[in-house]
Order: sequence, then structure tokens, then C-alpha cells
Amino acid sequence: MNLKQKFLKSVYPVFVKYASLVGMHNASVKNSSKTAPLTSIYELEVDSVKSGKRKLSDYKNMYILIVNTASYCGYTSQYAELEKLYKIYSDQLIVLAFPSNDFDEQEPEGDEKIAEFCDLNFKISFPLIKKTAVLPGKGQHPVFQWLTDPAKNGWNDKVPEWNFTKYLIDPAGKLVHIFESSISPLSKEVLNYLK
Repeated sequence: MNLKQKFLKSVYPVFVKYASLVGMHNASVKNSSKTAPLTSIYELEVDSVKSGKRKLSDYKNMYILIVNTASYCGYTSQYAELEKLYKIYSDQLIVLAFPSNDFDEQEPEGDEKIAEFCDLNFKISFPLIKKTAVLPGKGQHPVFQWLTDPAKNGWNDKVPEWNFTKYLIDPAGKLVHIFESSISPLSKEVLNYLK
């Protein structure tokens, strides 16, 4: 962890408190009408840095928490919270981290360096997907195309506003909730699905 990353880690609790107080990155959007997807997320696949390509159908009947991540972000310490969540609920939840450089050059490194950073500092055991684009446009990962296109997911067009936006898919493959960056993966809102 370099000096900038150490600083960001040390101020994370203050940063989250401040973000919550001023209403920054703290919205959550629920699929209140329980709208089903128009195309299945299980048709898609991801390319993990360590284990290669996997079909999302491998995670049928589980919750899938999809998170766009970055190593030089004020929210980077959420890797630790994501790991804790995954360890507690790994029998019913998979976390998929999608490193992206889409926001202010906060993920400038390549896949191997990102994986090394996550291993050394957070000991993550959930899949780290190869670095990709999460915002609409050229190179946007197909998973994020599905997450942000109502013609595919059935209802949502909300794109990530910042790193560590969390999209929750239920065991039936339905997008049920979106949590912005300052909402902890260990918040009651998230945990209510897993109890």
C-alpha cells in the first residue's frame, strides 16, 4: 500500500460519515415492483484474474453482489467489508469485484498489480474480475450493460455514479437493489436480504 492508499484507508471512516451527512453517494434504489429481467444475467460470463472465465449461471440460486472497485478511492477500504460479508454468507452469496478506471483515474494499475494489492491488503477470497469499463460506451462490460439497461434487467437504467456502487441480484437472477458507494456492504439494507 503506497502513501496515498494508506491515507485513504486511514480517513475512510471519516469520509463515509461525511458522505452520509451531506448525502453524497448514499442513495439506494430498490426494485419495489419486483420486475423480472427481460434477458437472463445467467447468459453472461466474467473473466476472473485468478480463475479465468466463469459463467454467471454457475451462481444460480445464490445472491450475486456486483461491485465496481478501485484501488485509489476513498471507498477502497470497503474491500475489507466485502470480504467479511462474503466470508459470513458464502453459502448463499458471491461477490464479484470489477476493477475500473472510469472515475478520476483511480484504478491505473493492471490486473496483476490490482490482484496483488487486494491480496496483500485485504486478503480477498471472492473473484476479482479483469479490469474493465463499467460506464456506458465503448468497452463497457456486458454485465454492466445488463445492470444498466432496462431492456435487459427489466427496470433499471442507473449507472454507477462512483466506485464501489453495489448491484444485488437475487437467487432467481433478478436485480433487486442498487446501493451507492457510501452504503456499507455490511449495512442493514444489504444484510436484510441475507438473513
